[in-house]
Amino acid sequence: MRVLVFVKASEDSENSVPPTPEAWAAMDAFTEELVQAGVFVAAAGLKPSAEGKRIVYHGAERRVIDGPFAEARELVAGFSIWEVKDMDEAVAWAKRCPNPMSGTSEVEIRPFFEAADLAEFLTEEELSTPREGTRGKLGVA
Repeated sequence: MRVLVFVKASEDSENSVPPTPEAWAAMDAFTEELVQAGVFVAAAGLKPSAEGKRIVYHGAERRVIDGPFAEARELVAGFSIWEVKDMDEAVAWAKRCPNPMSGTSEVEIRPFFEAADLAEFLTEEELSTPREGTRGKLGVA
């Protein structure tokens, strides 16, 4: 099972306050543990929402909204993709993670749709044919 682990933004991350050297080292060590355990797939930090855009879709209409966006606690500051046996294992790893922000912070874990979850939308041939390249490694889309 693959999960996406969202690191929720904070006022500090939205203001480009870097982590302390100790926090950076702790996260680096934790990531290495994930790699050694075969859990780590990918990860990245995101720049503050002031550098982002939102696209609002309404039928055929598209509206672009410039950042920054309100409510930092509802934003994502970074993510990891983990390959785990089940949600319990994902939670166990997340509980071992160093606090990703100064002060109180949150991570959110969401499972990916896998091919079997989409069986009613795909033919047997589509389900049995692996995707090529990076698309095949990271998802069923």
